[in-house]
Amino acid sequence: MSAEIVSLQVGRPAPLPWRGGSVPSAIVKTPVAGRVALGPLGLAGDEQADRAVHGGPDKAVCCYPVEHRARWEAELGVALPHGAFGENLSTHGLVEAAAGIGDVLRAGTAVVQVSQPRGPCYKLAARWGHRTLPGLMARAGISGWYLRVLEPGEVGAGDTLELLEAAGGVTVADVMDATYGDGRRDAALIRRVLDSEALAASWHESLLGLWRRRALPVRDFGVGGD
Repeated sequence: MSAEIVSLQVGRPAPLPWRGGSVPSAIVKTPVAGRVALGPLGLAGDEQADRAVHGGPDKAVCCYPVEHRARWEAELGVALPHGAFGENLSTHGLVEAAAGIGDVLRAGTAVVQVSQPRGPCYKLAARWGHRTLPGLMARAGISGWYLRVLEPGEVGAGDTLELLEAAGGVTVADVMDATYGDGRRDAALIRRVLDSEALAASWHESLLGLWRRRALPVRDFGVGGD
């Protein structure tokens, strides 16, 4: 498997309109031309507004497939740019059902690993003025994913995401289903996801909490985001 990085984006915190006021967010990101340094905490020039829930080694880089763009353009009624959902890498050729938790990829000169899904939060709703967008993304299981950085390097638009090592067993889509979908009541699926050693600890803890509550429905789509 190899996928392409169609566009690379970075952003800095700025006020984002929300419910008559504003919240700080770096969800609005700008495409960058040329090579960008990628280290353990992400891309040079990229920042997070709330480091308590965003960023960190397990969420160094956010990826989103351009394959989903037509669906969301139809839902939102607007043409969407690269980085529309706060992703650092807009990709083509890899979607959630094929991205394995723990898969190791070469991105430019860096080596990265799929660490967890991107949990859609309210800032996506604020970004596009669509209150139910986070829930739609969560239930469809197509909200993108995060990468951790195993070896720093440089990355840019046009680079490939080359699979170096397939973890096997659990995909990003599986984790989303176990967390937000019908899989919340599938004990075998939940156990399989929880057994994934490469799954980010924060997501593992959240899912374990659901399991302890017999996988009750989640009302807060705030596991991750931008």
